[in-house]
Amino acid sequence: MPSTEIITIGTEILLGEITDTNARYIARALRRIGMDLYRKTSVGDNAERIAQAIREALKRSDVVITTGGLGPTVDDPTREAVARAFGVETEFQPELWDQIQARFARFGRHPTENNKRQAYIPKGATAIENPVGTAPCFRMEDENGTVISLPGVPREMEYIMQNEVLPYLTARYPDLGIIKARVLHTAGAGESNIDTLIGDLETLSNPTVGLAAHSGQVDVRITAKANTEAQADALIAPVEAEVRARLGIWVYGADEETLEQVAFQALKKQQWRVAVVEAGLGGELIRRLASDDEESCFAGGELLSQVPSNEELRTITDTYRQNREAQVGLGIVLRPGKEKQDIFIVLMTPQDEQQLARPYGGPPQMATQWAVNHALNLLRKL
Repeated sequence: MPSTEIITIGTEILLGEITDTNARYIARALRRIGMDLYRKTSVGDNAERIAQAIREALKRSDVVITTGGLGPTVDDPTREAVARAFGVETEFQPELWDQIQARFARFGRHPTENNKRQAYIPKGATAIENPVGTAPCFRMEDENGTVISLPGVPREMEYIMQNEVLPYLTARYPDLGIIKARVLHTAGAGESNIDTLIGDLETLSNPTVGLAAHSGQVDVRITAKANTEAQADALIAPVEAEVRARLGIWVYGADEETLEQVAFQALKKQQWRVAVVEAGLGGELIRRLASDDEESCFAGGELLSQVPSNEELRTITDTYRQNREAQVGLGIVLRPGKEKQDIFIVLMTPQDEQQLARPYGGPPQMATQWAVNHALNLLRKL
């Protein structure tokens, strides 16, 4: 099966000035059509280093997709770099220059002389028109493989990827099939706990099973490759059933489901509303519950300016719950420390009261998300 690599180009990426979202978009697009993606590389605005990255990628992969470096300025070297990688010169394409001028004219503007650089592409390359921007793209092929160079502007890249690149790839490789992923979300257990229970499944070849740890949450990704979506679903289903059976209550949802949504489902089932009191979280729990409440299950939230004791939090939460005429009161406090931070959560319902105290010793900037996920995990178990 054909393999692909992505090369994102731009010194600003290497300097951390911008986040590389293009590679993520391209990877997901390739997955949908069944193209195997083996590597992603980022290179600065240096023609020779880009050319070297392309040469190395073509030794491993059939298709290399680049993004960035197609602008009109001196530090946009992708056209020259691809030409070097293939051992050719760049050449001027009058029709591309006409397209660029027409695009500028549409907006009542005139291209500057440096825009003319964008009408040069490697000799022998096939131009790809860019109807949503000023940077023409191109495709270069020889016996070693194919390089497809796309703009770095995300919206331009996305449009051309969908309307030109994916149709080209599916036509050239008609037997690709699809790659489909199912992501199960878990809360209440660490990555090592999950791995202990499903480690043998992580050795499967198709579908594959992998873990991704987040703060207070672990995702289990099941990925299948098949000729059709129905066949992929058939491969995923028994593995998903086995994962769910082994992990039990730790699995709270799949794919786009969030902890907030599942928590509200639990409240709706009981016909309860929740009132929230928090301290030390900057309003994050209140924000997440307020933004996802579609059933009026959220009775309101109070953000405390002072960090209370555990007993004070309990009293304040109970009072606020009654004032808001809510059946459920959820109080949470995050206390900072030098080596660790501590959370205390109280959950009051018409049936019982739960209290949870946990230390957190991970990265301080992740403490809030960790604490909020723990609180939502208690709420979704109602």
